[in-house]
Amino acid sequence: MDKQQEYVFRAIEERDIRFIRLWFSDVLGQLKSVAIAPAEVEGAFEEGIGFDGSAIEGLTRVFEADMLLSPDPSTFQMLPWRNGTNGVARMFCDVLTPDGEPARTDPRAVLERQLARVADAGFTCYVHPEIEFYLVKRDEAGRIQPTDYAGYFDHVPGGTAHEFRRRACLMLEQMGISVEFSHHEGGPGQNEIDLRFADALSMADNIMTFRAVVEEVALQEGCLATFMPKPFVDQPGSGMHTHFSLFEGDRNAFYDPSGQYQLSSTGRSFIAGLLRHANEISAVTNQHVNSYKRLWGGGEAPSYVCWGHNNRSALVRVPMHKPGKGQSVRVEYRSLDPAANPYLAYAVILAAGLKGIEEGYELPPEAEDDVWALTEGERQALGIGALPTSLKSAVAAMSGSDLVADTLGEAAFEFFMRNKRREFMAYDAQVTDYEINQFFPRS
Repeated sequence: MDKQQEYVFRAIEERDIRFIRLWFSDVLGQLKSVAIAPAEVEGAFEEGIGFDGSAIEGLTRVFEADMLLSPDPSTFQMLPWRNGTNGVARMFCDVLTPDGEPARTDPRAVLERQLARVADAGFTCYVHPEIEFYLVKRDEAGRIQPTDYAGYFDHVPGGTAHEFRRRACLMLEQMGISVEFSHHEGGPGQNEIDLRFADALSMADNIMTFRAVVEEVALQEGCLATFMPKPFVDQPGSGMHTHFSLFEGDRNAFYDPSGQYQLSSTGRSFIAGLLRHANEISAVTNQHVNSYKRLWGGGEAPSYVCWGHNNRSALVRVPMHKPGKGQSVRVEYRSLDPAANPYLAYAVILAAGLKGIEEGYELPPEAEDDVWALTEGERQALGIGALPTSLKSAVAAMSGSDLVADTLGEAAFEFFMRNKRREFMAYDAQVTDYEINQFFPRS
């Protein structure tokens, strides 16, 4: 028994924990959970907990349904929203086959495989996400309405959002998730909470926990939290801009004091990889029909494949950092939205960036102007292409991608493609209010 397992047993006894929730994710990023009693924890560490993998979206096929959950003791945390005398804790799990091998379709295993490739190349990856979401309520007709009509950085005394962010941040900190900033965003009812940087696997776990915490606190505040990328037609969408950096030991591999913006050749090739493979990874980083309403709906969402320094219309940005803080040089990927599966999204982003490094991709010139304000001819002259305009076109771009297929693995790749095709076909079959109003205008 290792020290982390010993800590789990000691915490269970000292805190009178009666239930331990084992958490894992399906291929689409939906959090799954099963609760076990303290007496079952030792067996879970030694042998795993069996379950029917065929009942989980995309995890396995019916004829190979038996799967195991193997809890990771390093992820043990109390659930602070479960008040009362009987404590509840959680651990994230790896999904295993009956012979103890990692399940090829387990999203956590997909990211672990990609991080092993990153490590083989000599790097450690750190990430820092800025997570946006809306707080909404339902009106008498059942339609969603924002909880407030405040704007960017507005202070709303006594408002739902103000109290909500305070409680959510405290709860996240109680679970060992460090919060860097929180504030009201530009849309009514829209909020942003930024998590302090961590290694990529821990951060993917943190994002899954973050979404659960935010939804729980919202319910306690009498409202709903949504990570839908574009819930309101005339308001900004919600993104999850994520900052990436690669380290070689204690040295930031993206830092070169003599480089443009102090960005190293490694960093430049990483960005070049993101740009070259942006379209084929979009179905993973922006996995829903609604995601493309955000990308092409304005409000500083990136629509075109380019990079820049302080250019917030660019897909990839090299943010400013304080003088003398070379370790802070990083790359910001701006298309990612908060409804993505963080394990798969981080895996394909890292695969694209690492491909750029390994192949020595050349970084094209930066976009210095507002890309949205350019004409199509001007963008073509600058070599600036467009991101997919719909989930259908994103899936088409992904279908021929060896990079994404290799990163996800054959089984997860094929399931993901089937599921996304069903989603856009179901959407295409809908008759919307917009269409009805076109043919039956109101007098």
